[in-house]
Amino acid sequence: MNHPDTPVGVQPWPLGPGAAVLTFDVRSTQTKAALFDTEGVMLGLSRTMIPAPTAAHDATEALMAHVEDLTTQFARDFPLVTPSATGLIAQGIVDDKEGIAILSAGLRWANVPYKRLAEHRLRLPSSFSNVARAVGEAEFTLGAGRTHHNAMVIKLGSRIAASLFVDGRSHDAGGFAGGLGHTIVNPQGDRCVCGSRGCLQTVASSGALLSRYTDLTGETLAAWEDVLTLSRKGDAAAERVWNDALDALALAISHVAAILAPEAVVISGGLATIGDEFFVPLRQRVDALLSFHRRPLLVPAMFGQNAGLIGAALRARAATTA
Repeated sequence: MNHPDTPVGVQPWPLGPGAAVLTFDVRSTQTKAALFDTEGVMLGLSRTMIPAPTAAHDATEALMAHVEDLTTQFARDFPLVTPSATGLIAQGIVDDKEGIAILSAGLRWANVPYKRLAEHRLRLPSSFSNVARAVGEAEFTLGAGRTHHNAMVIKLGSRIAASLFVDGRSHDAGGFAGGLGHTIVNPQGDRCVCGSRGCLQTVASSGALLSRYTDLTGETLAAWEDVLTLSRKGDAAAERVWNDALDALALAISHVAAILAPEAVVISGGLATIGDEFFVPLRQRVDALLSFHRRPLLVPAMFGQNAGLIGAALRARAATTA
């Protein structure tokens, strides 16, 4: 049983009118930032390097100073737009309700109250969330998941994470829900950076495609797209890597289908941009694994690389009424 793609011509809804808000997508070395005006128009999109801290305990201060500097720059560049709140997002385990970065190894965070720190520094109501949940917020509210009450939004890239929506509400379990990339798909598989073996991320992430091809052949490729190109040409190692990734992702989705029964699974990230070459075999694999279960629609995300900022803006606007 195959499911249709998202209908041709369907577009995500715009952010629309509301409070003007600042948004910051924090990565290990840089911050992507934008200001949204009262019509929901994104202004001043930028990527800037975070100044290196002088010691590990200065990482938080370095980021907060950087965010404050960006806020000042937005005020200079757009003096007629006065933000009412800020929305910060970052990778790692984040407790959205409390606004605490519970753990992010790449960012050297552990139990940092970024929501409170941002509110103190910027004197504005703030929200703080995980990147994948922000992407999910955008897709569930305005994008490919907007017509469903139960959905999973997968962010598929160098890391794999998901956001879950149950009965129309985000389910984050204090920040620990959505760790799809660390679902075990092969207990005897490769060691993951998290310490476990056989995590989905070790098979189906973009980095895994490259590393597994190198392990099989001894050859180093420049980009995950090269694996797909070689697979199309009949390269046996590339075909194995590609099919293993599809098998593992289908298995992980089948587990979620059995437990949460989402109506839709929205997939974002580089692999999802391939279209039918990715979605058709993935749907076939998921269908083959399920029996009586609800078969979720598997659809591509509508928002692109700035989905996280859209989600951060939605959460920032919610903070103005909290």
